Amino acid sequence: MNIKWTALGEVAVVAFAVGVAIVVIFAVGVLAWSVRPAAGADRRQAGTLATVAAGLCFLACALIVCYGIYLIVPQLH
Repeated sequence: MNIKWTALGEVAVVAFAVGVAIVVIFAVGVLAWSVRPAAGADRRQAGTLATVAAGLCFLACALIVCYGIYLIVPQLH
């Protein structure tokens, strides 16, 4: 049996990097969602950018997860 250690190392590094990236993106989304102004304040202008940023972060997380599922499930290819 022959193990390709460089390929194993590359897979481990990429898996770790993507794992950290998705956690950071989700955390930024939660942070953006939490800085929105409270109800009753002028929500229309102040909270729009934070809401859009949070939505984009959550969308990015969902797309990364869907791409990972696509790579794992052979019936989707």
